[in-house]
Amino acid sequence: MFLVVDVGNSHTVTGMYKDDKLIGQWRIKSDSRSTSDELAIRYHALFAMEDIKQEDIRGIVIASVVPTLQTAWLNCCKKHFSAHLDNEVFVVTVDKIKDLITVQLDNPKEVGADRLVNGIAAWNLHKTKQVVIDFGTAITFDCVTEKCEYLGGSILPGIAISLEALANKTAKLPQVDVSEVPNSIIGKSTVQAMKSGILFGYGAMIDGLVQGIRAEMVTNPDEDFKVVATGGMARLIAPFAKSIDVIEPMLTLQGLEIIYRKLVR
Repeated sequence: MFLVVDVGNSHTVTGMYKDDKLIGQWRIKSDSRSTSDELAIRYHALFAMEDIKQEDIRGIVIASVVPTLQTAWLNCCKKHFSAHLDNEVFVVTVDKIKDLITVQLDNPKEVGADRLVNGIAAWNLHKTKQVVIDFGTAITFDCVTEKCEYLGGSILPGIAISLEALANKTAKLPQVDVSEVPNSIIGKSTVQAMKSGILFGYGAMIDGLVQGIRAEMVTNPDEDFKVVATGGMARLIAPFAKSIDVIEPMLTLQGLEIIYRKLVR
């Protein structure tokens, strides 16, 4: 049994694997002030709810974009898990995963670990040229070739950030719930207009970026090219972005599982 941990800016998603099957998955708010002991208490309770014994965890893989939380997680693992681990906790860095994905950037170390993990997972699923769109705090576009080469991508503000900015930086625009789909692009009220702008607007923006990325990556019109979406807002935006081919909600956890299986175990 092994634990995979994806520490993001807004949420931390963890998964427990047994015999290469996901038997538990949890999503909690990322708090950069959390201590190692607080993490241990929280996850001890979550494991107990699924009847998972802490001593059965034999390996841990962590991908983090929050340095303070990464430190807390490492201290937590050292203090509360290390006695039963078969190997040291594996923290994803570009150097450690170079045998799984080739990073073709001027400075490979600046790319977020989660973006590379997503690229590894998507390539193992589809083994073709593709762009992975992760709908998180930021929306990232990550381009991967059929040889699992990471080319780079694009980054834009996430949906929650945009909604928060509209509400906080304007005098009359309220907080809105975009889970209720507007009937048309032309909103008949302020709230409807905001929902329309976010959902149809982000959908159009995604389709436009995908069109440009496809033009740069694909030279043969008959060549296979996938658009893979993941992240908390993927299912919300997918109906408004016709370019999205498939939604993989557990993509990052799948990538961490592949890393454990191929590099750690």
